Amino acid sequence: MKKTKKSGPAIFMYCVIAITLVASAICFYLYYKNNIKNNVILWTGITCFTIMYHFWVRIIMGNVSKLFKKHINYKQWWFKERKFEKGLYKILKVKSWKDKALTYNPESFSLKDHSLEEIANTMAKSEVDHWINEAISISTIFFAIPWGEFYIFFVTALAAMIFDSQFIIIQRYNRPRIVRILEKEEKNNRKEIILEK
Repeated sequence: MKKTKKSGPAIFMYCVIAITLVASAICFYLYYKNNIKNNVILWTGITCFTIMYHFWVRIIMGNVSKLFKKHINYKQWWFKERKFEKGLYKILKVKSWKDKALTYNPESFSLKDHSLEEIANTMAKSEVDHWINEAISISTIFFAIPWGEFYIFFVTALAAMIFDSQFIIIQRYNRPRIVRILEKEEKNNRKEIILEK
């Protein structure tokens, strides 16, 4: 199996995880072990830890979801375009910013290496990944149990959910276009089979 090269966004995520893990470890060591009871040190550590958690768990869940990706199909009910979506995407001006969003693994959306059907299924899997990320974002609220300051964790969870929602929107915006091309191809293939008979 061909090993895929890590994309820029993937390398960025791993670098952020490494930096924030080291920074949070240093801050917690200073605060809890060296008894430097400085709130700036504590909250710098908590902020770094929360950022690290968001990135790290997303990578883990992206890999875990690969185990059930064969059960994800763009034809499933959840992935169908809803009536309100076109209007919503116009209001959000998705067309103007969708190509500027970071893609963790751009090769998986390449028309050179994949069929349209494979890409449509990858889009569905990617959407599932980002819905899982939405749940992960909410889970950071539980960090308020040991550290307090619920509102800080609520705001960061909300920000992370908004961040992930852009990727859900992009998949739901792009996939119907791919599906329409696939349906047109299927229709033409059926016509050819009928004419050959």
